[in-house]
Amino acid sequence: MDILIVDDETIILQGIQRTLQNRFPEHTIHLASNAEQAISILRSQTIHIVLTDILMPGMTGLELMNMSRSRHPHVKWVVISAYSEFSYAQEAVRLGAKDYLLKPIGKDVLSEMIRKLSDEIAHDTELIEEAELLKTNRKYLQEAVFQRWVQGLDTGRIDMGPFMEQHPYFYLIMVKMETDKAVFLENFIIENVLLELIERYGKGFVTVHDSKSLLGLVTPPEGTSITQLVEELRSHLIKYLKVPFQIMTTERIQQYQSVPAEVQRMRQASTTQVYEHHASGSDRSVEVALQYMRTHYQDDLSLEKVASIVYLNPVYFSQLFKQKTGQGFKDFVINLRLEQAKQLLLNPKMKLADVAERIGYQDMRHFSQVFKKKYGVTPSEFRQEHTGDKADSLVSRD
Repeated sequence: MDILIVDDETIILQGIQRTLQNRFPEHTIHLASNAEQAISILRSQTIHIVLTDILMPGMTGLELMNMSRSRHPHVKWVVISAYSEFSYAQEAVRLGAKDYLLKPIGKDVLSEMIRKLSDEIAHDTELIEEAELLKTNRKYLQEAVFQRWVQGLDTGRIDMGPFMEQHPYFYLIMVKMETDKAVFLENFIIENVLLELIERYGKGFVTVHDSKSLLGLVTPPEGTSITQLVEELRSHLIKYLKVPFQIMTTERIQQYQSVPAEVQRMRQASTTQVYEHHASGSDRSVEVALQYMRTHYQDDLSLEKVASIVYLNPVYFSQLFKQKTGQGFKDFVINLRLEQAKQLLLNPKMKLADVAERIGYQDMRHFSQVFKKKYGVTPSEFRQEHTGDKADSLVSRD
């Protein structure tokens, strides 16, 4: 039997490990210091019992438990905590925890709990494993074939018809993330949250579409929509995800042959749809971009270049920039340059051509046109109004 211990305190982690290895040498013990490590082990090993702390950096033990229930329904969960608060214990029981142990954990109490769960697992294992293996193999085959099919890849001679018999009508839900970092944990969160909602509101499955997108298929009861499902999905992802994301859906589909085209439509729609801006660091990204722009306003300030400075996709950066500043990127750059031009024009010794070049305009005529459109006067007229200076060799070129 395999037991996973999850705790960010090394002393606790090693103490429980020693106790279990001494009293149950026949069991395999796995260790994780955070939820992400635990998720990786749950995916790669057949874990029977998880002992998890509650308060850990990042995802809490209760959140880990909640996220993992649908993918690992037969795991026995035990919550360990230094806190005796009733709300924690109540939530643990609601999520299906088999026990709630307070630190420090007595060796006899821990051993008795493991023996009890071992007997329970041994009684259930044979029938469960056979049924689960059949279900899992069918699920993975369905998802793998569906994933290749919607991407237009070869599925051999496999007919999609039988796969879709359980779904005479359905909706597609795509969740797309915007980030340059690896999203292993985020993929896990989206997959589990979406799958749990699909199973609650109907039937269906979830598959990875590409490295930053997941695709869900759901068939709700006849006469119902997926509006509530999508709203709950958005609410959960806002809470748990640390990266920006989009949610896209289709209308009701009755011909499964149209799925590849619908998926392509959603991918195209993602280029214009606004991301959910609830990721930590988005405000900081705009601050860094603004600081860079204010010190390099005379340089090439293309959207693509500034977006690359903060490691964001240009489309997403444009949306984020407008949401945070209230201005489009191009308009902001023009206003920034022209405000600098006004300050430079107060110096009567600086030629207009030098002012234009200093703020990033090589074409004097274009600079004059942009300035007049913004302020209603030409640069030379502005200078004359504010300094009374008429002596500029390029006045006639305005």
